[in-house]
Amino acid sequence: MKTSGKKQKIEKTNVMRLLEQKKAAYTPHYYGDTDAVSGADVAAALGQDPARMFKTLVTVAGSGEHYVFLVPVEKELELKRAAKAVGEKSIAMIRSKELLPLTGYIHGGCSPIGMKKPFRTVIDASAAAFDTILFSAGKIGCQVETSLAELKKVIDFELCDISI
Repeated sequence: MKTSGKKQKIEKTNVMRLLEQKKAAYTPHYYGDTDAVSGADVAAALGQDPARMFKTLVTVAGSGEHYVFLVPVEKELELKRAAKAVGEKSIAMIRSKELLPLTGYIHGGCSPIGMKKPFRTVIDASAAAFDTILFSAGKIGCQVETSLAELKKVIDFELCDISI
């Protein structure tokens, strides 16, 4: 992170506090001084492999249940595979206006950690190929990097092939 000679205070997010509370190792990454919008832009701004950068997607099933999926930023959630992974007939993305009241997060800053209530979470199986993955730290401009083993200390999740 670039500073202008002055010591810049690192702002901790609730995601970071929850990781620390569970003694889960992580590395914060900041990209606040860029105009990165897409996940691929964020990966480029951080100098990271986009295959290791995951976006958090919140869905609703026909049953009314909500589910959280993490997929690489350059891929899309395959809705039929995702529904099958959680034992539902069908799922759809929630509307953007539903995200904040449901999770406590805004679009572009949604993290699988620290939502208002826990939801069943599925991470794309490709994450297992990496020592660590990156995902939102709960605020636009900030990502956290951690291993799946460390993430398991904070949230329960399963791995499935859910992206295309």
